[in-house]
Amino acid sequence: MADITLVRQHGVELTEADKEAARRVMFGFVDGLGEKGRRQWRGFWSRLLRLEPGEMVEVKTHQSRLGWYHRKHMALEQAVFEAQEKFEDFEAFRTWLKVGSGFVDWHPGPKGGVIPVPKSISYSNLEQGEMEEFHLAAVQFLRHECAGRTLWKHLKPVQRIEMIESILGEFRE
Repeated sequence: MADITLVRQHGVELTEADKEAARRVMFGFVDGLGEKGRRQWRGFWSRLLRLEPGEMVEVKTHQSRLGWYHRKHMALEQAVFEAQEKFEDFEAFRTWLKVGSGFVDWHPGPKGGVIPVPKSISYSNLEQGEMEEFHLAAVQFLRHECAGRTLWKHLKPVQRIEMIESILGEFRE
């Protein structure tokens, strides 16, 4: 979920014609779903256009996950897990993938340092844009030599590359 803070800028004034043009473009391009959604969308824009310089408004957005994209990513994870030789437990593999991909929050550790805590990829906690960012970071991490060395320790570097590329190629990555 994206949280966006908007602030009305100083020194920028819109004429009524400018405001009407903005409404015409926005309501013609994107509109609320159903009568209630249209009223809410128009009300939101009206409130934005009435802000005084320096006034702020916070907007929360959520883009629903695409089921096919989610299934593709999960199938890719499963394919890599089944082909690798390091992890016996899928959840341990997924945690390793999240940490390696940088998909973590950093928290104070028990000895004063910081530790990575993997984020959730559940439907309710992660919208589509964030899922795409995680997926791309995971694919990039899986192509890194340290990932290949972890997953297939006995293979030579070229064989590791061939192994991950053969799996990723099945998913057009």
